[in-house]
Amino acid sequence: MSSNTAEQLSSAPAFCQGIQYFGEAWANSDKYAAGAVIAEGQSAISKIDDSAVYQTLLGADALRYVTLQVCGSKGSGHPGGFASSAEAHSSLMMLGHTNIVTEVGHHAPGFYSAMFLDSSLEEMGIHTMTDMQTRFREKHGLLGHLSGAIPGLLAPAGPLGQGMHFAMAGAWLHRDKLFPVTIGDGGMGEPYVLNAMMHFNTAYPEVTNFLPVLIWNGYSQEHHSMVSLHSNQQMIEYWKGHKFEEVILVDAKDFDDSGQQGAYVDSSHFSLPNRLAFTKAVLEGIDKAAKSAMSGKLTAFIIKQLKGTGVHTVGAKSHNLYPADTLDAQHIIDGLQRRALPESAWQIVRDNFSRAGGGPAVKTVVTESELALTPLPDLQMQEFAVGDKAVPATAMGALVAQVGKADPRYVVTNADGNEASAMKNINDALKIRHPTVDPLYNQEPNGQVYEPLNEDACAGFAAGLALFGSRSLWLSYESFAINGWPIVQTVTQAMAELRRKTPSVVTMFTAGALEQGRNGWTHQRPEIENYFGAMMRNGNVYPLFPCDANAMQAAYEYAINSYNKGMVIIASKSPLPVYMSIADARVAVEKGAATIYESAEGNKGTVVFAVTGDMVFLPVFKAKDALEAKGYKVRIVAVLNPRRLYRPTDVAWDTVSQPDNNFMGDADFNKLFAGDVMLAVSGGPSAPLEPVLLRTTAPKRDTICWKRGETTASADEIMAFNGITPEAMVERVITLTE
Repeated sequence: MSSNTAEQLSSAPAFCQGIQYFGEAWANSDKYAAGAVIAEGQSAISKIDDSAVYQTLLGADALRYVTLQVCGSKGSGHPGGFASSAEAHSSLMMLGHTNIVTEVGHHAPGFYSAMFLDSSLEEMGIHTMTDMQTRFREKHGLLGHLSGAIPGLLAPAGPLGQGMHFAMAGAWLHRDKLFPVTIGDGGMGEPYVLNAMMHFNTAYPEVTNFLPVLIWNGYSQEHHSMVSLHSNQQMIEYWKGHKFEEVILVDAKDFDDSGQQGAYVDSSHFSLPNRLAFTKAVLEGIDKAAKSAMSGKLTAFIIKQLKGTGVHTVGAKSHNLYPADTLDAQHIIDGLQRRALPESAWQIVRDNFSRAGGGPAVKTVVTESELALTPLPDLQMQEFAVGDKAVPATAMGALVAQVGKADPRYVVTNADGNEASAMKNINDALKIRHPTVDPLYNQEPNGQVYEPLNEDACAGFAAGLALFGSRSLWLSYESFAINGWPIVQTVTQAMAELRRKTPSVVTMFTAGALEQGRNGWTHQRPEIENYFGAMMRNGNVYPLFPCDANAMQAAYEYAINSYNKGMVIIASKSPLPVYMSIADARVAVEKGAATIYESAEGNKGTVVFAVTGDMVFLPVFKAKDALEAKGYKVRIVAVLNPRRLYRPTDVAWDTVSQPDNNFMGDADFNKLFAGDVMLAVSGGPSAPLEPVLLRTTAPKRDTICWKRGETTASADEIMAFNGITPEAMVERVITLTE
């Protein structure tokens, strides 16, 4: 087969400009592909007949062709995994189920191909195959892994083991729609994916309208998958062992008439009748699975065929292209020519896919419009008197309870227990969602507190709900948060790119490092604050460090009323002094910092303490007393919202959705931080204080912060182990000034 002729190009639909090869018409195309089987005004095939099957296979090969050519255009990208899913993906679309997510970022070219074929990519100026190739894996184009910013695509996909959270969040919010999620067997060596869905089903047994679609192709990225030796029955039992009532498996091997060896076969080598028979089995299986999931059964669908089916090669070698795998390489040419469709078939596919689900995905999937939010009343805050002691975590819990009472969709997630974080008031008000009713433990089946003992499951559901447009809250110990943070990072990055408003991802991490002495280093890992500190420069991530119970309430109010951001609140569960009023705290959170103490006088110069945290203020105030006794003037500044303290040029604020360019000006900054000596003090690491250290005019500066964990009997002892003591602070000041 040669490249397309001028006659072929002129007779092809306009969007086909750039398609390099057209093929011969398939047998019986005049009978089964005379016109799109999804008629104008319909949203799915009306029945599974020969025409529907025929055109579903046309759709699958169109997806394969576009995927391979777009990857070949850059000698880069991942065609193989998606290629083995093509019949399943085409079937879902033909059946009208277009709210599709994936946990496989490497399937991105295939998902982009689906959005190209249904015309959704026209929203971003991609009208032709040439346009798509130009924009693939380029800035402001089709990034290498999925982003929720791409028209028609619901959620990002990069790290494995995240996609099912988006599917479950979508299903929870939209009970009348199916949310398929494609899962690769390369990621199935870990049981977590199934375990997360099993726990969700235990908590929300009525929410079954998500459908995991396992793409079982025998290979991972660079080797065989860890489940490649499973028999079909073992794989079915694996899923049934995780509470899946209905598991439908379609194995291409059962349709092979080409004599392929091995458990995994390439269906593109079958005769056309057998390819159609296999496609029919997939279409019928997915239809059955979808109806089962929508009727209240936890259901899974499994398609089993060789990785790389229908593209340039098979197995792990098909996973990604390298610089030599270009469109003029013979093996890429051969792959494209094998999949080339006649000109008329492309219009059939475009008509079917653009009508599936009621219109192009960019117009119809649930994340292409803002979800209406229940209005919140003004939060009733408790004004703690300055000088009294109060528990910051408990103060926030009272506000969380109010939000949950006002918004029935609001979900709080926590793996380690709210009661252990001094937030039992959340459980008292909203109840833990649990099949066992027990008033002693605040358990009931309709509770709003979701408590899987897995931080990833907590973070995933909360982040998924926020991305899909609903309010949520993830609570954790700071020490355990790293286990769930990657999906929050994924979602906040997606929120930075979204074309719509959505509630921020809100998290609160109990700052256990200074409180959990007897538990030792397992509960003393505040280094994650460095992660948050680095992400401040992204433009939409805000670590918040309320210094007391009043500031905690102001921080939560600030977070719950924000959009498209990652709000990370870090505070203690111990009774601690109150330093500022709620009114002052609100201003401080907005501006970034506030002075909570300043000496009236001093003749040895001004010492400024710039502090993130709450418990760490205890040694700071003791150091203040000692320094004042030595003749120093002392100013203590609580840094509540350090992102506000950067310079505008430090932060990518102008690259994100819902941009925020409110940064503290130099005059206000210097009123707070100018002095002869500045000590940046933190009960955690120093990264969140970077903006202060960058901008201060103090000629002498230093940091006192966390070093490492140890088992201790008290907060004072763990602070002493890390050198966070009044004596160390005083000594540091004297060393710097004398």
